[in-house]
Amino acid sequence: MSRIGPSATGGEIDPRPQAGAFSYEVAFSRNLGLISAEEQDRLRRARVAIVGMGGVGGIHLVTLTRLGIGAFSIVDPDGFELANINRQFGATARGLGRSKAEVMAEEARAINPELDIRVFVERLTPDNVGTILDSADVLVDGIDFFSLDARRAAFREAARRGIWGVTSGPIGMSTSYLTFDPDGMSFDDYFDLTDGMDRLDQVIAFLSGLCPEATHAPYMDMTKVDPTTGRGPSVGLACHLCSGVTAAEVTKILLKRGPLEPAPCYAQFDAYQRELRKGCLPSGNRSPERRELRRQLRAHFIKLGWGSPPVG
Repeated sequence: MSRIGPSATGGEIDPRPQAGAFSYEVAFSRNLGLISAEEQDRLRRARVAIVGMGGVGGIHLVTLTRLGIGAFSIVDPDGFELANINRQFGATARGLGRSKAEVMAEEARAINPELDIRVFVERLTPDNVGTILDSADVLVDGIDFFSLDARRAAFREAARRGIWGVTSGPIGMSTSYLTFDPDGMSFDDYFDLTDGMDRLDQVIAFLSGLCPEATHAPYMDMTKVDPTTGRGPSVGLACHLCSGVTAAEVTKILLKRGPLEPAPCYAQFDAYQRELRKGCLPSGNRSPERRELRRQLRAHFIKLGWGSPPVG
């Protein structure tokens, strides 16, 4: 048993908290100085909906739980696999083969036993997105890169309900991220996505709009991306970068702090290149120059053997 130091009566002090001794105020007291006590209470009463509990979604949940967010709605239909080990928080020996959403709910409750957490072991669809976003204050996107139908449905419903949304992608050894104001440019308008688009065109529009600066391009081997299976290069360090910037954006949204620079503004922080690139696309991904770039990317990816990405 681990013990440190003598007690006032001459015995030893067990530093471990006893069962039932959890205190929210003590657990998150080190936030004070960056967050006021009143603001911490607002975070405690907030609900964040996180769709996807894989590479970025799982670490989003952990980071936001440690921030002191008091309620979550989490969604994922899949289970952890061995190939998830390199980047997904819940992919451990005890998590393999189990539901991602259920494993991550356990991890979050182990941090804060008082959490109010709703678990959806299903795929987000237009039929259930309203239930998933019920009472949410912010939407956080942890959806698989190629699952654009679910992502579009989530952001569309969030905007309809007046909810801010944050998306961040682990691109190479970087994070590219955007924030969507429900009263500003919509997700579909920024990326230039429409229902009638070819699947490959949708993927290219999302990729090029997510990281307009493409700082990862010099060191990322795109031949290792297989859009038919949704597999591609992805490392844990990039997922952690995503969770950091996402938590900062969520903090500013919930506490009504600035500066917030929603779409059409974008940012990409590349830890490998030691570069931060940011800017704005006034027309989103819809300008003639952006559409020409997407046309060139389509020709390039077809040469690499990209076929039709999976629908989802």
